[in-house]
Amino acid sequence: MKTRRQGFLKGAAILMGAVVIVKLLGAFFKIPLSWILTPVGMSYFGSAYSLYFPIYSLSAAGFPVAISRLVSECCAKGRFRDVRIIHQISVKLFLCVGLFGFALMLLLAPPYAQLSSAGQARSLLPAIWALAPSIFFCSMISVYRGFYEGLRDMVPTAVSQILEALCRLVFGLGFSIKTVQIAAEEYAASKTVWGVSQPTEEYARLAALPMAAAGAIFGVTIGSVVSFFYLWCHYRKTGDGITQQQIMASPEASEPKLLLKNLWHMALPVALGSLAVNLSTLADAAWLNAGLRILMGKNAASLLTQYAGELPAEVIRLGEVPSYLYGCFTNATTLFLLIPTLTQALGVSALPNVTAAWAAGSKKQIANSLKMVFSVAALLAIPAGLGISFLAKPICTFLYGLQNAPGITGKILFYLGFAAIFSALGTSVNSLLQAVGRADIPVKILGAGLLVKVIMNWILVPMPQWNVLGAALSTLLSYFVILVLGLHFLHKVTGIQMQIFSLLWKPILGGICCVAVALAVEKTLSGYFHISITVLAAIFAAVIVYLLICVILHALPREVAKKRRFREKKKGCT
Repeated sequence: MKTRRQGFLKGAAILMGAVVIVKLLGAFFKIPLSWILTPVGMSYFGSAYSLYFPIYSLSAAGFPVAISRLVSECCAKGRFRDVRIIHQISVKLFLCVGLFGFALMLLLAPPYAQLSSAGQARSLLPAIWALAPSIFFCSMISVYRGFYEGLRDMVPTAVSQILEALCRLVFGLGFSIKTVQIAAEEYAASKTVWGVSQPTEEYARLAALPMAAAGAIFGVTIGSVVSFFYLWCHYRKTGDGITQQQIMASPEASEPKLLLKNLWHMALPVALGSLAVNLSTLADAAWLNAGLRILMGKNAASLLTQYAGELPAEVIRLGEVPSYLYGCFTNATTLFLLIPTLTQALGVSALPNVTAAWAAGSKKQIANSLKMVFSVAALLAIPAGLGISFLAKPICTFLYGLQNAPGITGKILFYLGFAAIFSALGTSVNSLLQAVGRADIPVKILGAGLLVKVIMNWILVPMPQWNVLGAALSTLLSYFVILVLGLHFLHKVTGIQMQIFSLLWKPILGGICCVAVALAVEKTLSGYFHISITVLAAIFAAVIVYLLICVILHALPREVAKKRRFREKKKGCT
């Protein structure tokens, strides 16, 4: 093949670099958006995504992994004719699946909005309708991303992700700001918002939020359209990199029906597993809102006392406390998701390499790959998770401002920071199970985690002392269960002992030390400098200390260190 392929480390570096850029662009989008929408508006934003994600799971989430694994396996066996047929049938399949997902989201929008918003469906529907077309385009995007990932070319995926995030920032934030401005001008001129009379300016601001959230989400849809057209144009221009000589040397192509069957067989378990994860967000949106409203009806005094001084007076007066708390949960979840997204890039990059090693029957290579992926995931996830847990309130104050209840969001984030560690490690383990051909196991594991999540939500959220924090704790427990079960089945399938303690003790020790330094710096500087300087200085000090400890303890995975020394030696010789 033409030299566009990358190894695991280079591919992971490309994807993780893209993830860092995407998350920075996402921060520039989400943080100002939280100031514009306030937690009430963010609850509309988060609730729309809660319906979107499960449908996205069925329409798109499982297929990139399936295509990547099937393409990688065919390349390893020299079946390059099959690779091209896989692309052809994928386009047709995803076209139908994407249209089905789009129609399903439109169909489910009214009953879901009615359930999750407790009779205020009109507030939520605009955001759902603005997001629905993205289902179709994301389904088509998954064809090309999975195809190129299977060819070990991570650049198209990385570029498309950055374009998607950039459009989300520019158009989403722009539409949201403009919508709020139009509503404010209408109220100033006629005391109405969208043609409906509003008694006070506070009511007018709240009335503008549903359409402002929809404007922000429409930017997400535009991003998916632009991302798809980039990938489509890239494929039309550069193709797949398979040479004519490789085609001539390839065996006769398999029957398209057989390849379609294999693709569907691989994709369905991954899609169901992703569905199980995303159903937990749906459970949060539906049950958390409903549970908090029940709690407000039965024991409002306890809830208001617990968050005294942190809930705005107009939110209490207008009966929007449940939406406000759910908005805080949405803001905390945004930070929680940063860490698993990084390690997911590792899994995507490792999948073709592990699949090729599994197809070749090289147990030593498989063992090295498994340990490397898990080690690198731990090195990233543990300090980051501990950091956002113990610096939760300062981070939320810095990012979201005092007007967005950083005290409440910080309490939620404390639990979600630990959950992020288990989620990030569990994501890597599940990717490895998919790579060795057992995509069915993550489905069962994630289903068990969903069951834990639902049961604990049902128990904890109605309890006055837990309320919205109960959803965060249930998330932590569910991801812990997912990780433990994933490690058990990975050992059972591969026969490889991961030696968890030896892989984790260095990241844990380094994480504890860097958090201790961060807390000390934050406490020392907090009385003298602005919160932004305090938090950034604490994070910078923590990173430096963590890197030093990793170097002292030789925490870098052995295979990574070997490759680095080899490159340095080669460079020295030249």
